[in-house]
Amino acid sequence: MRRRPGALAPFEAMEKGSPKNQQTRLCFLASLSAFFWILLLYFHFVVLGRSTTIEDSVPSPPFKLESPIVNVESIPARVTKEKPPVVKPVMNTATEKVVTYPFMRALRTVENKSDPCGGRYIYVHNLPPRFNEDMLKECKSLSLWTNMCKFTSNEGLGPPLENVEGVFENTGWYATNQFAVDVIFNNRMKQYECLTNDSSIAAAIFVPFYAGFDIARYLWGYNISRRDAASLDLVDWLMKRPEWGIMGGKDHFLVAGRITWDFRRLTEEESDWGNKLLFLPAARNMSMLVVESSPWNANDFGIPYPTYFHPAKDEEVFVWQDRMRNLERKWLFSFAGAPRPGNPKSIRGQIIDQCRQSKVGKLLECDFGESKCHSPSSIMQMFQSSLFCLQPQGDSYTRRSAFDSMLAGCIPVFFHPGSAYTQYTWHLPKNYTTYSVFIPEDDIRKRNVSIEERLSQISPEQVKIMREAVINLIPRLIYADPRSKLETLRDAFDVAVDAVINKVTKLRRNIIQGRTEYDNFVEENSWKYDLLDEGQREVGAHEWDPFFSKPKDEQRDQSAEAAKNSWKNEQRDQS
Repeated sequence: MRRRPGALAPFEAMEKGSPKNQQTRLCFLASLSAFFWILLLYFHFVVLGRSTTIEDSVPSPPFKLESPIVNVESIPARVTKEKPPVVKPVMNTATEKVVTYPFMRALRTVENKSDPCGGRYIYVHNLPPRFNEDMLKECKSLSLWTNMCKFTSNEGLGPPLENVEGVFENTGWYATNQFAVDVIFNNRMKQYECLTNDSSIAAAIFVPFYAGFDIARYLWGYNISRRDAASLDLVDWLMKRPEWGIMGGKDHFLVAGRITWDFRRLTEEESDWGNKLLFLPAARNMSMLVVESSPWNANDFGIPYPTYFHPAKDEEVFVWQDRMRNLERKWLFSFAGAPRPGNPKSIRGQIIDQCRQSKVGKLLECDFGESKCHSPSSIMQMFQSSLFCLQPQGDSYTRRSAFDSMLAGCIPVFFHPGSAYTQYTWHLPKNYTTYSVFIPEDDIRKRNVSIEERLSQISPEQVKIMREAVINLIPRLIYADPRSKLETLRDAFDVAVDAVINKVTKLRRNIIQGRTEYDNFVEENSWKYDLLDEGQREVGAHEWDPFFSKPKDEQRDQSAEAAKNSWKNEQRDQS
């Protein structure tokens, strides 16, 4: 046999492996494996787990909800709620990483098919009582002329109305103040079926601040520091909350039962009107629901004035609707209100003259002192006896009377698009001809058009169709009794909450997709965006441009003056 060279012996020994060398190799492999798993865990939890906040996302302009198209002739008495579509994570093509946001968990709740509240949860801030309940304890200070204590009773509905003249039904009717939406809405929210204590799954966040009651206390005889104090305190409190940081307040909403001009003071002059709540940077991110919104701003939305009817169950609504369908209406048109001699642009004087001169027109004159305009029974009785109800501008664009008349099954006649069509786009159909008549103010002011002649041209068949459309709208224009819950019908509260949720959900999806709601968004055209059809992304010329085309500062000055006058005339009529 040939001997192997001696130089191979060490290599052969290593091949066979000594115990010491084998242990060293095992240690090396274990270290390498541990390093691999540490690297993998780091990538999973640190890189993929890192979330992006709203400030890091693509900037977008303020949004108003593009309200859904509503065909009043097909509005069912009973409706079901639909969930939004499922949201999928988005891949950032630049970094090839999955981008996540703090609100993704809320969007994904819709994927749970067994959860009826998926995509509909509301989180309510637990505000200190100085922002709400303490105001009710000092209810005598909420109005300069009216003791609001009786109107804040019964969860904000006011005292029950007696049905002595048979104008109402025996239950569900209350002497509700037109500025009581703050407390009514808050109490309705307490009955909302999808409340949550987990803000991370909330589709929107409600701020139960009584903004309307707050400013009502200080509009007369108080300096601007006092008027602004609670608003500044509120936004300071909110911005310190973790919920605020998720979207910078863009998922927050609050309610004020007053017109927007009470919250849009333009200057720091003591003589200027109202507070500056809606001009605060933080508040501009929130959505504020008011009984009259601004056509030129994107952070407020119109909701109905409260009426006298607050049903506790569906059957009360159906009984009322059937009764309104079967009434005999002896007046072609009617008007309840007072002239505005101090406003040279008001057409109320001419409307009152036409009512007086017509044999088919009914007038309920309102003025200071005792008046039937202060009697809900007298007002509703006249509306129930009329085919058409005239609704010119009050001191501002809108009137509570418009909702009282529709509740009575009376077809409203508007003279300015800001009185309803650009205001209540969540609650009223875009096609205003289905439920109302529009006569431009200049037809009355300059051309002396006969209202009687214009309304007489509408055929009885068309009047019946329009009245049925108005009656079908009743459920979505009233606020149900906060102490109960309608079974299948959606009231004004439900419609508003659904609209806010849709608005926030759409905004969140746009953020994820890196897009904006509209092309070339211009906030001063806010009223136009509300009227766009589904899929439209840009506004152009509109038939109503002349009604809103004055210089914005001039419009705001007039609106602030109108807000002042509305206070002076608050007890005169239903403006």
